[in-house]
Amino acid sequence: MAKYIFITGGVVSSLGKGVAAAGCGALLQSRGYTVHARKFDPYLNIDPGTMSPFQHGEVYVTNDGYETDLDLGYYERFLGAKLSRNDSVSGGRIYWDVLNAERRGDYLGGTVQMIPHVSNKIKEYISAPSDTDFVVCEIGGTVGDIEGKIFLESIRQFANDVGRRNVMFIHLTLAPYLEKSGELKTKPTQMSVRQLLENGIQSDMLIVRTPRMLTADERSKIGMFCNLPAKSVISGIDVDNIYKIPLAYEAQHVFDIIADHFGLPNARGDMSRFERIEKYLGDDIPSVTIGVVGKYFDVPDAYKSLNEALFHAGIQNNVHVKLKKISAENFTNEDCADVDGILVPGGFGARGVEGKIAAAGYARINKVPYMGICLGMQVAVIDFARNVLGIADADSSEFNKKCTPVIGIMSDHDSENMGGTLRLGAYPCVITAGSRAHEIYGTENISERHRHRYEMDISLEQKFADAGMIISGRSPDGKLPEIVELRDHPFFVAGQFHPEFQSSPYTGHPMFNAFIAAAVKHKH
Repeated sequence: MAKYIFITGGVVSSLGKGVAAAGCGALLQSRGYTVHARKFDPYLNIDPGTMSPFQHGEVYVTNDGYETDLDLGYYERFLGAKLSRNDSVSGGRIYWDVLNAERRGDYLGGTVQMIPHVSNKIKEYISAPSDTDFVVCEIGGTVGDIEGKIFLESIRQFANDVGRRNVMFIHLTLAPYLEKSGELKTKPTQMSVRQLLENGIQSDMLIVRTPRMLTADERSKIGMFCNLPAKSVISGIDVDNIYKIPLAYEAQHVFDIIADHFGLPNARGDMSRFERIEKYLGDDIPSVTIGVVGKYFDVPDAYKSLNEALFHAGIQNNVHVKLKKISAENFTNEDCADVDGILVPGGFGARGVEGKIAAAGYARINKVPYMGICLGMQVAVIDFARNVLGIADADSSEFNKKCTPVIGIMSDHDSENMGGTLRLGAYPCVITAGSRAHEIYGTENISERHRHRYEMDISLEQKFADAGMIISGRSPDGKLPEIVELRDHPFFVAGQFHPEFQSSPYTGHPMFNAFIAAAVKHKH
């Protein structure tokens, strides 16, 4: 059977439980073990799909079309896993499942209670088949949160169900440093572990977020008060890049602690892929500047996968990628005067759209490499229709009901995997031979993930092609445009999908790799 590692957090939120979970999974993979990952969020939303990027960061989309927490992106990028709707579970979804079961009569008229009905439902998701050696489960929120108590109770029960030696509890805490007294305070960690013990869970390892390495005395003190050997107290030091986390854990023998708990051989790991990234980060190599024209910059995590994909492409091209955040709401041509490439990401709503249209136009006219993602493809089509085809009122029906809609509401075409009216998840795309897109991907058949509800009007294809913008990728039945590109341009490619969701730090993604290569060429 699979073995389970549960990651919990205390003291404050946003300690990096997702990265810690991915980092521990990476150590296991480096020894040849297979790893799956799951995220449990106690909040009452059914899923993150309707949550504002300003509050929650980006919405990540899985292959099977489920809108999930952004931490699943960490798991897929670090571990190369393909996760599904069963790997992102909220409290709202749990209660929804239980209450629907009650309405159907599944409980045969019995009284429905938190224990066993809600806790059993949580355990069902935890133990869903994974066909891997390990399942790493992150429990969202902070120990002490009211909505999280049933999740802690469920993992306590689960450890008893499958055997304590098949389950490991890792707890993330905070040791704040007080400048005035010059002290690192361990009391918040002690109190957090005590709260966890009140829920019946004894930590097997502590990862203590701290601005510096814990001293031997500090580790001993924490271990004594938290009922752990000092060797199981790990310094969760701040690093300038998340891909250094596995190396930091490796240096502190985190795998050895995991191996001792589960009775695994203490094998040496192959950390070469992370060492390669660390070397890249330290190398004195050229850089390119990419202007990202967006509207969610107030929240660092709003473009998490996008930022990661650009970083990955920098590794593949051996250049550092600098991002210039350009507000779509206040866009001027001068914003792009010093950039080597322009990227317009996805988004919803009319706010900032005219700035994005202007950015696409600037890239088209000035021969600056352009990459459009989802809405970034649609604004490129609108700009071309207005300023090349002369359709003055060209727009999307999402933003203007009285326009000439070159972008319109999606039909019921292939409604499987659609959430509401959204087209969600992975769909196949057929690429035209001889196109720039074909050169990028090196194949005629690809699959990319979507999250949108509007499409380019394909009946206008010939008009656009005659003027120089071609549809170079489409759905297998030929009805839905997936990729557009300009013939007479160094690099102008836009996709209706979200390629950032399939980028890897070890290989990058073909479209991002080609975009950064074009930016390098443009700079020279």
